[in-house]
Amino acid sequence: MTRNTKGLIIKEQSIGEQDKLVTVLTDDMGVIRAFVRGAKSVKSKKQSATGLLCYSSLSLYSGKDAYIIDDARAIEVFFGLRSDIEKLALAQYFAELSFELAPQEIDGDEYLRVVLNSLYMLSENKRPALQVKAITELRLLSLAGYMPNLVACDRCGEYETPTMFFNFEHGIIFCENCAPSEVALPVELQVISYMRHIVFSELKKLYNFTVPDRKLEELSYITETYMKTKTDRTFKTLDFYNSLRNT
Repeated sequence: MTRNTKGLIIKEQSIGEQDKLVTVLTDDMGVIRAFVRGAKSVKSKKQSATGLLCYSSLSLYSGKDAYIIDDARAIEVFFGLRSDIEKLALAQYFAELSFELAPQEIDGDEYLRVVLNSLYMLSENKRPALQVKAITELRLLSLAGYMPNLVACDRCGEYETPTMFFNFEHGIIFCENCAPSEVALPVELQVISYMRHIVFSELKKLYNFTVPDRKLEELSYITETYMKTKTDRTFKTLDFYNSLRNT
């Protein structure tokens, strides 16, 4: 039975001399695996449309262990990422993160839209890379069930004080009067406001805010640390991206 879907190639693996196995983040089936026969042939029409970070329209049918892509047509290949190694590394991190957090074989539409929008923002220089990184990390975590409780102080219900304190393990905030001595990071209210926007805003407004340069590093550090705490793993693509930034 043939099925049509749209998806982003988030992982690829060579199989023999001509074939490959790809992992796809789709709108209606979440994360799936699919074989692409003859994908490495220069004559194959599926070669470019099933490449890493390519968003494509796919025609596939079910095989024994995975889907098989019968036809593929590229919708967007994000050319702006290919000429900048830092952008490409960050985009590959988004792919790895979505593989970790997005559901398998069930609806993955919002995950896909977040990642696609982030790739577009990076590719077209619409937002600073660290801002896009923070948005992608915190929004995907929230979709996956790790949404931090940023509404108010976890102890007294205070909505805001000049400095709030964020607990990475439990994903909660405290006001200045209730902050524990060692288990929470002091965060300026402005940064908490950015995090609230990322978590609670509609998707169409998700990227509609501006972060001063001096706050970007802090915001990115917090979302990255929270991501590592909740996933309890490391990401090679993230390590590579950070190594590029530090050189």
